Amino acid sequence: MKIIEKRYWYFLLSLLVMLPGLTGLAVWGLPLAIDFTGGSKLELRLPAASALTVEAVQALLAENGLENAIAQLAENNTVIVRSKAMEDATKGKLVAALEARFGGKSELLAFESVGPVVGAEVTWRAAQAVGVAALGILVYITYAFRGIDHAARYGVCAIIAMLHDVAMVVGITALLGHWLGWEVDALFLTALLTVIGFSVHDTIVVFDRIRENLLLHRRASYEAVVNHSMVQTLDRSINTQLTALLALLALALFGGSTTFRFVVTLMIGILSGTFSSIFNAAPILVVWENREWRTWFRRRSPAAG
Repeated sequence: MKIIEKRYWYFLLSLLVMLPGLTGLAVWGLPLAIDFTGGSKLELRLPAASALTVEAVQALLAENGLENAIAQLAENNTVIVRSKAMEDATKGKLVAALEARFGGKSELLAFESVGPVVGAEVTWRAAQAVGVAALGILVYITYAFRGIDHAARYGVCAIIAMLHDVAMVVGITALLGHWLGWEVDALFLTALLTVIGFSVHDTIVVFDRIRENLLLHRRASYEAVVNHSMVQTLDRSINTQLTALLALLALALFGGSTTFRFVVTLMIGILSGTFSSIFNAAPILVVWENREWRTWFRRRSPAAG
């Protein structure tokens, strides 16, 4: 199986899948939730009622002009509502509507406002986390692969594959935010960092097999060794990620609306990470080794007649 020969087709496929999301990100931006933009958080304990579900509360919020608010249910019939900045009059109207819909006197547990400064801090810390992760990956892989030539290349290629997955998740989230009203919250950051871990882990597995085969097959060409390593790890990578995807699919179907977006984000990232680790990261090594960019824009000389 000569996977590496079609490397530019894999690059093109990645670009075609990524381009709509990046375009949406540039045009519409990310739909930020109150974790980033600031807003209000209401915690209310309601009487026990069989009709008290996340979907029912979400519908009531939409009826009261809070379509973008996020509802959650906690223990002891506690309703948690996160929304844009909510005035006292709006809060009172919402509490009255919840009491009327689900019957009985409620108990206000908490009502607080989250300012945009907190959102800016969370955003900055997330960017720092990605940056530190990328630097750590580069240093670790360079050290671990120090026994072969150009060890730093493997770290750089792992980071490129990781950034590919981050761009894929962020771009698709921008599209989902525009068309389906999804928002980026703290759970999204958790999913994104988890995706980075999955992506780098799978990439290192492929690279480690390349390292082993370079020592075993010293006379083979670099391209042949990389292709052989990709074929050897293909089944393992697909089976491992498929197991995770099946578990996530079950959670998406039966886990409820609270975790649905988080799980879907993970699924998108794991699919992207599986593809990039095999079909992007390793082929980039071959492109780098052959310095193929020197011939990308060179006109072919006419064949001798």
